Order: sequence, then C-alpha cells, then structure tokens
Amino acid sequence: MSTHIAAQPGQIAPRILLPGDPLRARWIAEHFLEDAECYSEVRGMLGFTGTYRGERVSVQGTGMGQPSASIYVNELIREYDVQQLIRVGSCGALTERLAVRDVVIAQAAATDSSMNALRFQGYQYPATADFALLRAAVEAAEQAGARHLVGTVFSSDSFYHARPELTQKIVEYGVVAVEMEAAEIYTLAAQHGRRALGIMTVSDHIVTGEETSAQEREQTFGDMVTIALEAALATPLD
Repeated sequence: MSTHIAAQPGQIAPRILLPGDPLRARWIAEHFLEDAECYSEVRGMLGFTGTYRGERVSVQGTGMGQPSASIYVNELIREYDVQQLIRVGSCGALTERLAVRDVVIAQAAATDSSMNALRFQGYQYPATADFALLRAAVEAAEQAGARHLVGTVFSSDSFYHARPELTQKIVEYGVVAVEMEAAEIYTLAAQHGRRALGIMTVSDHIVTGEETSAQEREQTFGDMVTIALEAALATPLD
C-alpha cells in the first residue's frame, strides 16, 4: 500500500486520468464513469475507479505543480502498475491561436523545473507525449468537433512567475500554453516505459486577459475529459 494513495491492490485501473484538482476528479467520476467508487481520500486528494464504455478507468487528483504530481505518478506506476496516465487539467493560453475553453493536446512539455535539471545534470531532456495516445486524442477531438490545438506547452514551477518576460521568449519558439505538471508526468512515464499524455483546457488567456471562474474550471471542461477517455480506450495497454 502506497504512502500517499493508500489504495488496496487491484483498486486502481491500468488507465488513469490525472486532474490536479481533487474536486475535478470527483466531478469526472460522477459524470463520466459508471459505478465509480472512491479508493482514496488521503490528504483530500481523491481517487476513484469506475467504468467507461465497459472498461475500467481510474481518476486521481495530483495537486498543483510537478513535485506533487511526481509523488502520485511514482506511486501509481510503482505500486499499482498503471500503464496509461493522461493529465486532464487547465492551462493558460500564450497565443491568439487559442481561445478560452479550447483544448490543448500537448505533444511535448518544456520546463523551468529543477527536477529534470537534477536528474540529467545539465542535459536538456525532451519530455514528450506517447505518440499512440497523442494520435488517438487528436482523432477523438476531431470526431467530437472540439476546438483543439496540438502543440508544445510550458510546465512552469511558478504560478506567479518572478520573470514573466522569460515566458515571451519561449512563445517565440512555438510554445502555446503554460501549465504546471505535464513535463514531470511525461518524464516519469518514459523512465518506466508507460504511456502518458497531457490534455488541457484553456482556463485563462495570458494575451487577452479573458478567464474562467473556479467553478467552470472544476466542472465544465467536458470536451477534454471525453477526448481523454476515448483516447485511452483506443490505445492498447501493452
């Protein structure tokens, strides 16, 4: 039994969605999964397992930031043998190619985090999505008619960045949105030979200033969740 999840063996499915917000995890379980049961309430970081179109799927809150996400992803992989990990969260748009509530499918994640700097001792590691999940997510978005953009995101360690001008530099190199977890999830999945993808909904727009409410961020990002679930089921576990 893991330290921070404390689920029993077999309670967590091999496919899992990873919202940062535990209340979004509960909302996903209640609105998208059948017969969902809560397997963890440790530290208020809720986890549920149910079925989607007859297949077992779990959803686990991870908290905010890469250090928090790293704890849960490590335990999900090492203790519960999870095979597919799909982040479903919010992001801030950095380009006018995106509008609020658009879906971003992250092909790669740049980062300013010291986590990979410590791992690779000066080497620059390209944290990238699993191609099979990425392709399945794009197909699911197209079939759903959801506004979406495939691009590189920036996984920042700071929500209130002390050097906001640095963000503009990465925009010049094609980064489309900023969030806080994808790079670490991609890196850990690669280390352990698992599949990972980040699908984020634009909750606020850094360029235009438009934003959504806390309730909208928790409960109205249904396109993202449908895309994630369809992509998961369309992708083999091996």
